[in-house]
Amino acid sequence: MIQYTKAQSNNELEQILELQKNNLFENLSEEEKKEHGFVTIKHTFDILKAMNDVCPHTIAKHEDKVVGFALSMTKEFAEDIEVLKPMFHEISKLVSNENYIVMGQICIHKKYRKQGVFKGLYEFMKTVICLNTFNSIITEIDIKNERSLNAHEAVGFVRLKDFKAGDKNWRIVLLKT
Repeated sequence: MIQYTKAQSNNELEQILELQKNNLFENLSEEEKKEHGFVTIKHTFDILKAMNDVCPHTIAKHEDKVVGFALSMTKEFAEDIEVLKPMFHEISKLVSNENYIVMGQICIHKKYRKQGVFKGLYEFMKTVICLNTFNSIITEIDIKNERSLNAHEAVGFVRLKDFKAGDKNWRIVLLKT
């Protein structure tokens, strides 16, 4: 049975990093990217822990193993990850008065996909992480990642804006909590 909870230990953060590494864009074949999606950013332990200390990450666990995660990122980290700076800039223009949390990355272990874990992570994030604190979750998705675009739309995210940053095209999406 899958359990949804907040990341609470260094071991859980290390498991997030391992799952992230196995699903990074550069570590997957073209077929895997198309069929399963991918993650773009490789976090360091220090930044992952700092983000978790401010607002805990949401994790899915099966038998004490992290099998999925949705990272929480507040506005105070807007300058800490280079590839996300343009996203935060665009968000500030789009929803300047919105009290939001950024979902910094979501990933599910291959064996646990198509079992509702993606939806479960967002439901936990909305009802536990965001409860009485944030009124929306915002994230950006690489437009080449059709699997992620479709999955976010399926759980209720709406498109705010498409934009280009560097050599990538991104879509910013929002989910009301």
